Amino acid sequence: MRTSTLAQTAVFLTLLGLAVALGVATTWATVSRFPLGEYRGVVLVLTAIIFCFLYAMAYYRLFLWIAPLKEGPIQRNSRDEFIYHVYELFYLVIFYSFTRSHLVPVPLMRLIYIGLGARLGKNSYSAGTLFDPPFIVVGDNCIIGHDALLFCHVVEGDNLELRRILIGNNVTIGGRAVVMPGVVIENGAIVAINAVVMKGSRIGAGEVWSGNPARRKGAIKQRDNEVDGGAVATDQ
Repeated sequence: MRTSTLAQTAVFLTLLGLAVALGVATTWATVSRFPLGEYRGVVLVLTAIIFCFLYAMAYYRLFLWIAPLKEGPIQRNSRDEFIYHVYELFYLVIFYSFTRSHLVPVPLMRLIYIGLGARLGKNSYSAGTLFDPPFIVVGDNCIIGHDALLFCHVVEGDNLELRRILIGNNVTIGGRAVVMPGVVIENGAIVAINAVVMKGSRIGAGEVWSGNPARRKGAIKQRDNEVDGGAVATDQ
């Protein structure tokens, strides 16, 4: 297990401090001018939190644009490790509480995940947690169920690496399922509730996987024998 250094923490805190300063200044320059009555303090605090969050997201994206994360092994004491730990501090300190709170509506969470770098296709939503959003690609018309977890980092002793999760169109991932790094899920597949899809697995088009570790349990039949997300039936 690797820990963040003082330099990595300093970079994160500097960017966070700028986000907080801008959030407070923006709140003071805009919302504070309105007559807010007896709830003035509450409204100003909530507005400042929202602005701080948005500015933090902007600095997070700017940092990753200047110093992008790379897929693959991360060597100790390397530039990639420095970038990863600053990114990790952003996610764990600021964004993780939002993604795990269940207080943010799912349609709004879609926008937050896109803002954090996930690529979500049309009409695709997550009621679960997408850890490492920049490495998650989801096609159109997909649903990720309640409390499902998708993560793209591998931590095995001193080994640390990032591997993408690629999900096609019309995919369903059940509640409390876990999808590990390097997984590919093709069009129309279903991952059952509580399934644990091990790292590097490939789920074929129209397949149904369940269990821990997840295995192929069946396939989806369609009238045209193609998996495109229409009406389906399970063939066990």
